Amino acid sequence: MRVLLDECVPRPLKRDLADHVVSTVAEMRWKGIENGELLALIREAGFEAFVTVDQNLIYQQNLRAAGLRIVVLVARTNKLQDLQPLIPSVREALAHLGPGEMMRVSA
Repeated sequence: MRVLLDECVPRPLKRDLADHVVSTVAEMRWKGIENGELLALIREAGFEAFVTVDQNLIYQQNLRAAGLRIVVLVARTNKLQDLQPLIPSVREALAHLGPGEMMRVSA
């Protein structure tokens, strides 16, 4: 599955999802792009899933219309050491979510 990590997600988390084809917003040169436009770019580029720590995303955008699997990471901080324990749940979410579905993953 093609997965995009949001710019607030630490890049090293990419290694923990090595069973997927993972890119980052920075690698795509999409830093600073607002959520609505970003979701359209993600879909147009052929990504199937988006991983973010932006808990407000679900209130700001029509995620079902975006057609992406969206995983929202909920942790004490967005630092690598706080997010890495969530990886098994992220993998599980990616395996079970369908297009247009969202799941919050927390410790």
